[in-house]
Amino acid sequence: MLKALKNALLSFLMLGAVCGVLYPVLVTVAAQYWFPEQANGSLVYRNGVAVGSALIAQDWSEARYFHGRPSASPGGANNAMVSGGSNEGPASVWLLEKVQERAADQRRDNPGEKGPVPQDLVTASGSGLDPHITVEAALWQVQRVARARRVPPAKIRRLVKDCTEKPLLHFLGEKRVNVLRINLELDRLYPAAEPARGKAARGRTKRGAARR
Repeated sequence: MLKALKNALLSFLMLGAVCGVLYPVLVTVAAQYWFPEQANGSLVYRNGVAVGSALIAQDWSEARYFHGRPSASPGGANNAMVSGGSNEGPASVWLLEKVQERAADQRRDNPGEKGPVPQDLVTASGSGLDPHITVEAALWQVQRVARARRVPPAKIRRLVKDCTEKPLLHFLGEKRVNVLRINLELDRLYPAAEPARGKAARGRTKRGAARR
């Protein structure tokens, strides 16, 4: 009996040391050595200050910035604490009305664009935190951004091309544009005058988290 208890205790201590101490320390050290950016949250910096994460979407509403995907998460796309989708199916009347409403908003905000509104600008992602948009969705917004910044549209299209990320391993997924990164490039290359009630060229968000 005592021998069995001794063996069980030793096994517990050994597994606790390996799984609870050694393995976490090994993974942490390896991640910090080989993948420091990803291990620390893929933070994006401007002038030495963290302004957001390349993995977490934010709410952009000003005309001079590219806008990201809609979010069904309570609190908006920048609220990573309540990640999730609407869970509405294709037969949902609410979803159909919401998509039509978003499409109308896109046409109002981008009056010079023709053709159908890109799908990712009217539908929310499953996480509600998608930081990317398709290249088509970025190009849909070029005219509006160019007018707001008083820059030829050709330069904004060139920026979209330069900021386009390739699919993982060149075949998984599709080409995409990180909204935070392209908006930071906009501010760097083509700074625009601040709106009367804006601060530090920040996208308007619903919460006080990093806003870039």
